[in-house]
Amino acid sequence: MKTLKYFLIGVLFLSFSYSQAQVSVNVNIGTPPSWGPVGYTDVRYYYLPDLETYYDVNTSNYVYLNNGRWVRTRSLPSAYRNYDLYSHYKVVLTDYRGERPYDNFKTHRVKYAKGYKGKPQKTIGQKPGRGNNKQGKDNPHHDNGNHNGHGKGKGNGKH
Repeated sequence: MKTLKYFLIGVLFLSFSYSQAQVSVNVNIGTPPSWGPVGYTDVRYYYLPDLETYYDVNTSNYVYLNNGRWVRTRSLPSAYRNYDLYSHYKVVLTDYRGERPYDNFKTHRVKYAKGYKGKPQKTIGQKPGRGNNKQGKDNPHHDNGNHNGHGKGKGNGKH
């Protein structure tokens, strides 16, 4: 009788363990790039219409056609190295889960043609060179030649 009892407890334990192993968790491992649009922390891919390229947030790779094959690389093709990712539109693929966003490339290419502009987007970070290096009226150390507050005021002389 004890053997049967232990056997049933073992079966229950194993079935419970097995059912726990069936839980699927979708975790976004990657960190969105600073040029990525604000508000989308749980997406995996962006589509860059002007470049006909995907960006994989999880792996920080660009996915694009190269000589008829889809490739994944850490940087854009050399023809687009000077492309401003902060200024141009990024389509956030919120409805795609998988490894091959390019399976929908024909649809994306038509729906989001080169030059596509959706709703205005704010980026997660600032474009490099625009942070603490401000020029103009917002920076008290740069006066644009107006000498604002640098001892050359327009007062009535000494008092």
